[in-house]
Amino acid sequence: MLVGEDGTFDSGGEVQVTTRRGDVFDPACPTRRLLDRIGTKWVSMVVKLLAEAHPAEVRFAELRRRMPGVSQKMLSVTLQNLTRDGLVARRVEPTVPPRVHYRLTDLGLSLETPLAALRAWAEEHMATVDVARGDATSVG
Repeated sequence: MLVGEDGTFDSGGEVQVTTRRGDVFDPACPTRRLLDRIGTKWVSMVVKLLAEAHPAEVRFAELRRRMPGVSQKMLSVTLQNLTRDGLVARRVEPTVPPRVHYRLTDLGLSLETPLAALRAWAEEHMATVDVARGDATSVG
């Protein structure tokens, strides 16, 4: 049996997850990589949009349209990472050009509640943070 640093093990067939918990204060802890991944504004927006549509799928072009300021490359990389991490499922229609659809997995859907709380906290406290920064322009 091979045990990976991410807490998975391969018993020769399917990969299974151990119950090992991370320690975010350990520089080698894989939890840090996951927090780096999910702690971005683009991930928060993608998860919110896909959660609102759940269980339906959302096309790439629709996600991009609803996320002002995101580049095609940044959205593509964000979705690739979320797909690789098992948070988002991707389906491609074999058309020309291909139509690509995304939806949250159950694991991804479980991330919406904590991200929603973080978004709400940021929206509620942004004016106070602006004052602390000495920033005269508030992000209303």
